[in-house]
Amino acid sequence: MTVRREVRAADDGYRNELVPGLKSSADVRRLAEELAFSSARLAELETDPPLGYAAVAQAAGDDLEQALWLAFLIAYLGPLEGDAAFAVIDQATTSWASGELPDLTDARLGPRTSHDPSRGDRTLVAYRAWAERSGGQAAGLVGEEGWPAERRFARAFERLGTLPGFSRGARFDLLATLGRLGVLDVRAESLHYGEDQTAIGGKRVFGIADLFLLERRTLDLAEAVAVPLEAFDLALHNWSRPPQGRATMGSAAVADPDTIELIASELGA
Repeated sequence: MTVRREVRAADDGYRNELVPGLKSSADVRRLAEELAFSSARLAELETDPPLGYAAVAQAAGDDLEQALWLAFLIAYLGPLEGDAAFAVIDQATTSWASGELPDLTDARLGPRTSHDPSRGDRTLVAYRAWAERSGGQAAGLVGEEGWPAERRFARAFERLGTLPGFSRGARFDLLATLGRLGVLDVRAESLHYGEDQTAIGGKRVFGIADLFLLERRTLDLAEAVAVPLEAFDLALHNWSRPPQGRATMGSAAVADPDTIELIASELGA
């Protein structure tokens, strides 16, 4: 049996109705830092994406199916931490047209990976089968041409949820990334909470376990601190982890000090 202790700052009398679960200014400060970093990462994807994501954007112009396959593998395996964040993914990536599956034997996995070695290639096989039934990855993810970006995100997220071993976090990041890269017209209007590290962070921050109320309080906070809703996915994940367990997702972005101060000030910390 493994016992995990959550490290939380001491109660210093801090209280704010936007984050009713927090009792410490230090915890609020760290949340502001994670939200600022996650926001900077989203901006980076739009303007100067890291190597792996840049390859997705570049491939989308010539071969959309290959671009979506690469984006899926990045979300599924997870970038490593450090300078060679996408090295394993680059080595494992196969041609979508070939039908060949990546060899993930002894592959190093990122801190936010969805891959379970004991599952083998079951998730990859299921993804390709899903795409074939849908008439291609793009067709499965885009849905109806006339859908608004929010509905397209929600429907694609739901459809990908039928795949075994493709976690909530990986699905959310895949779609959010494709939207920010301009590959697909998708935009989240909900965090689609599940039972993962992001939900653990959300429950601690908002002081409630009900997923419907978590969504509502997250939207309220996002509006109050002027942070993109999508930023909360990675921010809450990292906030609920020890510093050495953070996931940067291959990003070189740096949290803007002014953004940190604005968020912290809005929350009264």
